[in-house]
Amino acid sequence: MTQTRLLLDLPSDSQTAELAQRLGQHLRPGDCVLLSGEIGAGKTHFARSLIRSLQDVPEDIPSPTFTLVQTYDTRAGDLWHADLYRLSALEEVEELGLVEAFEKAICLVEWPDRLGPLAPDDALVLDLAADPGDDDMRHASFAWSDPKWARITADITGQNSHG
Repeated sequence: MTQTRLLLDLPSDSQTAELAQRLGQHLRPGDCVLLSGEIGAGKTHFARSLIRSLQDVPEDIPSPTFTLVQTYDTRAGDLWHADLYRLSALEEVEELGLVEAFEKAICLVEWPDRLGPLAPDDALVLDLAADPGDDDMRHASFAWSDPKWARITADITGQNSHG
């Protein structure tokens, strides 16, 4: 299936957070968002904002860099936030139970390149990049092959995609 892309500039941390909150309102168990980008690109900020938007009582959202996975009970269903930066083998991903979570929970995965062939084909891929000339600016690139993401990304960004 053809992969579709949508590009978006996010001039501030608050706009990045607002985009995450809008996306969160569309997510359901079985949805996976793969968050890629260099260190400092805003992946964890995006994930925290999304998770808080789905909580009845917002709580502290620690980075899962050392725990690898944090789970949350949200009004949209179970949510898994994974940071795979420290993983080096596919077996480690399987041991986390992440593959099963892809089917039954909302999953936000930082450093999804570590998933290799285990990455869900129907995931929304969000690549964040910091702007070297502006500390607050982020450039977001959405990519997907599942058609449901075209409607969702159009709704949350106000833009239509182009393949």
